[in-house]
Amino acid sequence: MQYWLMKSEPTEFSLDDLKRRPNQTEPWDGVRNYQARNMMRDQMKAGDRAFFYHSNTDVPGIVGIVRIAREGYPDPTAFDPTDKHYDPKSDPDKPRWFLVDVIFERALSRVISLRELKQHAQALEGLALLRPGNRLSVMPVSETHWRYILELEQQPEPV
Repeated sequence: MQYWLMKSEPTEFSLDDLKRRPNQTEPWDGVRNYQARNMMRDQMKAGDRAFFYHSNTDVPGIVGIVRIAREGYPDPTAFDPTDKHYDPKSDPDKPRWFLVDVIFERALSRVISLRELKQHAQALEGLALLRPGNRLSVMPVSETHWRYILELEQQPEPV
């Protein structure tokens, strides 16, 4: 099993939105970064788990856990001229953009904020989220970091 972190702006798509979807499952569409695309297309496998991270909000942080329900397949929004993620250079016969389906697993008992994660930078050394300038919406998380972050959830929220 591999572990991931997937970012979404809660005003666009939140963990609560995922919980309300039929079967609590949704395609993770609209990713338009080649590095993130490659991870979804080539590395994510059904059963992998991911932290659901709310970005571009007052308190950015990890809010829940999802599981990869379906491995990478062409992102249909790239072919739809009425969709905001449309890419006229993407061809259904040779797709440029891919997505995975995610399924809700659980909400965390509390938000583990970016600020808190940065306070544990030494223990989380190498976590892509903490690298300066990293704006990827999909990134790998090592098993060691995964376990450490889940341990943070059990601790009182820092003041």
